[in-house]
Amino acid sequence: MVIEVSSLTKTYGKKNSAFKALDDVSFTVPDGASVAIVGKSGSGKSTLMHAMSGLDRPEAGQVIIDGVDILKLKNKAVDRFRSEKIGFIFQAFFVQANETSFDNVALPLEISNVSAKERKQRVDEALKTVGLDDKTKQKARNLSGGQKQRLAIARAIVNKPSIIFADEPTGNLDSATGEIIEDLLFGLNKTGGSTLIIVTHDADLASKCDIQVYIKDGKIDRIDNNVTTQPFASPTEEGAEL
Repeated sequence: MVIEVSSLTKTYGKKNSAFKALDDVSFTVPDGASVAIVGKSGSGKSTLMHAMSGLDRPEAGQVIIDGVDILKLKNKAVDRFRSEKIGFIFQAFFVQANETSFDNVALPLEISNVSAKERKQRVDEALKTVGLDDKTKQKARNLSGGQKQRLAIARAIVNKPSIIFADEPTGNLDSATGEIIEDLLFGLNKTGGSTLIIVTHDADLASKCDIQVYIKDGKIDRIDNNVTTQPFASPTEEGAEL
């Protein structure tokens, strides 16, 4: 799915205490691309991800996904869109410690009212994809950090999302485990066809993506494009301004 971000502006606070977290941000993500949103802490990169995924609503701008401006959808419609089209992976894992691996991954399917038979099939497939098919009945609290992150990825992909957002997905992991997670994410992008958007301050991780969007003080600092077979459509080329 093509994602068109246009003139996003997000301000926190009022009057003298106002802080502009996003300042007229525009760019386009081609279908199936891997994109790194790169910046230091406080640069606005996580705010941008939240706006792009409909988790937060900026006061101005558009996020057009598959021809639909998700920022104009009502809350229930946005929730439904996210549950059907988007998978989220966060640095803090957010797995349910006292639930089994199976139950953690099954949660999005239960919310979507998927039948028990199909739910089992999808959960088993997702756990196998991330190499946790032998941990199905194990409680999440008994998993290692890397296994918890893989569990979070399984939960994110169980609905076969078109877009995967990963916010500092290797931030809590050692380098060896981080590489395993990176390989898994890029594998899902290349073989599964999901658009992958990674929020990171890690230059090495960012360099592995097709496109790097560098953000500083809420503005686009620069965009690097490694895509050769599918040109990157910059807003400037389309007559808009960054």
